[in-house]
Amino acid sequence: MADLTRTGITAANRAAWNASAPLHATGAHWHQLVARAALPGFSVLDPVISALLDGLGLQGKTAVQIGCNNARELISLAALGIRPVAGIDQAGGFLSHAAVLAQAAGLDLRLIEADIYDLPADVGQFDLAFITIGVLNWMPDLPAFFRVVHSLLVPGGRLVIYETHPVLEMFDPKSPTPHVPAFSYFQTRPQDVTEAITYDGQDHGAGERGYWFIHPLGNIVSACVQAGLGLVELKEYGHTIREPEYDIYADRAAQIPMSFSLVAQKPRAAVIAAASL
Repeated sequence: MADLTRTGITAANRAAWNASAPLHATGAHWHQLVARAALPGFSVLDPVISALLDGLGLQGKTAVQIGCNNARELISLAALGIRPVAGIDQAGGFLSHAAVLAQAAGLDLRLIEADIYDLPADVGQFDLAFITIGVLNWMPDLPAFFRVVHSLLVPGGRLVIYETHPVLEMFDPKSPTPHVPAFSYFQTRPQDVTEAITYDGQDHGAGERGYWFIHPLGNIVSACVQAGLGLVELKEYGHTIREPEYDIYADRAAQIPMSFSLVAQKPRAAVIAAASL
């Protein structure tokens, strides 16, 4: 029987990502990414999140990315004048890719292989905590997750999230009826992920079993605020930041939300004590 405790889910997701890691560091796309990382002004961030980050006045400030994968987005922060300092991911296979990209970019990043719910005591605190697509959906416990995020920020530090909108998670682009909801917005049991995890929209066969959660937007915002972070801005967008097969949901007359950004800030004076994890 599958272990659907927080610890069991986290361990399964770590295994799933590590099993897929070799698929991400081969071929022309990977070699082009390494070559691009060595160029001045390297960035894989799209204009929306670039403009949002640029407007927060974080130039010269320190940043940690939670769920950094191969650190391509963390490294991209340097082009905005933000100091990429640390990346956290539980999949050591992807952190080995991150080390290659960081070396190409000439950056000395601290790459921390750890369960986000059980971080080393010496991780430190940062001016920016950055979370991008495909992190929240792997998290079995949002309240505990956001308490960890709170602990990673200096007083006055900002959290920036750029993620898939939960409404888009209701649809299956591979279904015979892709515009009919395939999943409940309020489904609490995680979906089994059994295929290899890739970004190119291609079928790479079976992988290790992982668990994917649809977290309603209200749950995300509530967990963030209840962890002691003050909501600054929440924006919803009609553009996709998902795999290519999700392009079919864009540019429609009756447009669904496809992505969102959230900015929150840790109070400068500690007024809320984070609950124990």
